[in-house]
Amino acid sequence: MNIGIIAALVYGILALIGGIMGYIQANSKVSLLSGIISGLLLIFGVLLQLQGQAWGLFVAALVTALLVVVFCLRLAKTRKFMPSGLMAILGMVALVLMLNQIVAVK
Repeated sequence: MNIGIIAALVYGILALIGGIMGYIQANSKVSLLSGIISGLLLIFGVLLQLQGQAWGLFVAALVTALLVVVFCLRLAKTRKFMPSGLMAILGMVALVLMLNQIVAVK
């Protein structure tokens, strides 16, 4: 497993956990739904990549890029680092690692 795949898997797990925590702490059904959907899409992309489907990491990178935009917008709106700022930074790191692997393959 390459570092890009590991980064996508870890970010997917964090998205799942974050959605569940958002629901538990703030009773936010939107956080629960978006966390589960985005986390499962990231994990799906990892599984596709592990099965030899090169486009699996593209799926994970696209979902991560969308999440980074959403978390940056939320950070700008709330001005609270947790959880938006942390997830935005972790997403950017994961995205760089995924893109680095995508470029290295070509």
